[in-house]
Amino acid sequence: MTDPVTQEIQSVVDSHDVVLFMKGTPQFPQCGFSSVVAQILNYMGVEPHAVNVLERQEIREGIKSFSNWPTIPQLYVKGEFVGGCDIVKEMFEAGELKPYLAEKGVAQNAA
Repeated sequence: MTDPVTQEIQSVVDSHDVVLFMKGTPQFPQCGFSSVVAQILNYMGVEPHAVNVLERQEIREGIKSFSNWPTIPQLYVKGEFVGGCDIVKEMFEAGELKPYLAEKGVAQNAA
């Protein structure tokens, strides 16, 4: 049986098209890496369901095990782990993030 934290994380990821596990909130990020990802999504007109990992230590640690990824932020799109700050930034700069989001059916309001 899966532990309750993993079940909770899975439920959040399954319930929202775009989920950003981050330190702080998109409006008030508490670390530079979280800020970068939030700014990229904001620029693209994508409003993620943000989970502030600073509010609950078990989520902060649990998300690392859930994704087998050691750092935060972590971006999920349609239930799929995309990556952390470096990957999201690279995809954005290479012009790959917009078509990826479109392919996944995520609405974007960017100019």
